Amino acid sequence: MIISAARTTVFDIDGTLCFDGRTIDGRILAALEACERAGHRLVFASARPVRDLLPVLDGAFPGATLIGGNGSLVSVDGEVRARAAFDAGDLGKLLIEAERFRAGYLADGPWDYAYTGPADHPILGRVDQGRLARRVDLAELPAVVKFLVVDATDLAALAEAGRVLGMTVNHHLDESIADFAPGATTKWEALTSLGIERYNAFGNDINDLDLLRHARHGVRVGAHPGLDGVAGVTVAPDPAAVAAEIARLAAAAFEA
Repeated sequence: MIISAARTTVFDIDGTLCFDGRTIDGRILAALEACERAGHRLVFASARPVRDLLPVLDGAFPGATLIGGNGSLVSVDGEVRARAAFDAGDLGKLLIEAERFRAGYLADGPWDYAYTGPADHPILGRVDQGRLARRVDLAELPAVVKFLVVDATDLAALAEAGRVLGMTVNHHLDESIADFAPGATTKWEALTSLGIERYNAFGNDINDLDLLRHARHGVRVGAHPGLDGVAGVTVAPDPAAVAAEIARLAAAAFEA
């Protein structure tokens, strides 16, 4: 259990710190280092599984807490554990709906993954960049912690079917994908399960809604309409702008 800290700062990855799907700009890395030196506990919270966070961070901030799979996975002191997974009955119902809508999907286990989508889908450029895992059949995964639909005949209807089943669903209209998580699993819910209740947060997408809503200081990167009125500050989705806002937070900590 992590002790709650007022200077904990939580960062989404894609579209917030990472703009090419693979790397974090040097200016942002320098600002994050300044933030850490100023006494902030860094947490990186992503839709990616922990496996796919590691290559983007590229060894930086080894002491940071990682939240992956929109809250279904956590890594504290380098130990990865699944804290939420689909039960067999719910997964079976979701697979029936996926078949009905001819869905292609990426299913993540605690480490390995299964994939049935198009071979040329852009999502594959962000999967297992570090070649740390195995691509296996769905039945070989010991648990499924995240289910990402990458194509379907009616993605909106499939997303609604998941909600009816009691799952947390984030439908990303701009990418034509939908994330399914077991139960009420979110980044914010995972954060509070670690004992972190007071924090600052940076995010850019609808899966950051609760994270920003409950933050002491919330920063929206970009202009996602679903986050209107949620964050206290909005900055451009640009490395220089994001780095400057992180640096401001670090400077404020030094002055406190």
